[in-house]
Amino acid sequence: MNIYTKNGDKGTTSLIHTKNVSKSDDRIQLVGAIDELTSHLGLVKTMLEDADAVHMLESIQGTLMTVMAGVADPYSRDYKMPDSKAEELEQEIDRIQGLYPHPKEFQFVLPGKCRLSAEIDIARTVARRAERALAAVSVKFGADNGAKKYMNRLADYLYVLARYTDAREVETVEKSEKTAAPCGKEAESMGENQSGAASEAVIQEVLKRMGIQGRITLDSAKKLIEKIEEEAKRRGKKAVIAVCGPDGNPIAVHVMDGAFLVSFDVATKKAYTSVAVKMSTKELSALAQPGETFYGVDKMDGGKIVIFAGGVPLKVGDTIIGGLGISGGTGEEDHSLAEYGLSVLNEVL
Repeated sequence: MNIYTKNGDKGTTSLIHTKNVSKSDDRIQLVGAIDELTSHLGLVKTMLEDADAVHMLESIQGTLMTVMAGVADPYSRDYKMPDSKAEELEQEIDRIQGLYPHPKEFQFVLPGKCRLSAEIDIARTVARRAERALAAVSVKFGADNGAKKYMNRLADYLYVLARYTDAREVETVEKSEKTAAPCGKEAESMGENQSGAASEAVIQEVLKRMGIQGRITLDSAKKLIEKIEEEAKRRGKKAVIAVCGPDGNPIAVHVMDGAFLVSFDVATKKAYTSVAVKMSTKELSALAQPGETFYGVDKMDGGKIVIFAGGVPLKVGDTIIGGLGISGGTGEEDHSLAEYGLSVLNEVL
């Protein structure tokens, strides 16, 4: 199956119940703005050291996918946003505001105190644009009130997260007059872990010294593919093995002799999907069934998302350094080979 379908060559696309919708339609503009926001949040995640903040952003990305699904299929109750989602953001806003001194009244700030807070502020402005697009859709077509409330709170959350990041930057600089340390990953020191378990800061330092710097290298990808191919041969399987970076772009794809032609496309999409949704495609498959949270997700993102088992994110600690996709057998067989790849990942790194 080709990545291009040619269905949109005339400037139209389709929603769940509506065909030939102009790509200038307010609903399509809204979905695009939310997609852009999700991508910005993905960039912010790669720069964060706080595991709780990363987990929160992943939860937000999942919720935004539900909002997009609700735009595409406004008649489905599965995509209605409960008030509890906005309340979760409110609780996190209150928690973060308690971690740093801040003025009682809202103040406009000049973004750019450090790289990380600047990226968060960009995500915040995109969130506001998406919120305005949602309001426009609501006027013409109607929109879920829960989604409107959530989008409003989301921009507030990103604002306080950026200000908290700025506050940590000031604190870091004050503690080290000789070296003005940047924020985000670079602002974290290795430190000692009293429990004996490796902290995320230690993991990041190890990654840097290995030359990985947050993403799997071509050399490591080739070594990983070689080990998986050996295991596939031992099992009598003929597969396509694909490795992508944390941005979803392919790094290496290997086609074993006798593998199905279609497996090339499927394997690369499995790898992409695993980093796009931050979970294995087997897990996503369960969540994409009718009535579940991500039902219809495989119809989004231009067909790049697949829900066949066999794709897994490659992680070091809490950091996703790439994605692995395997296609050639049944879903369970492909997933089993992918799990084998995870088991030997540290060896190739």
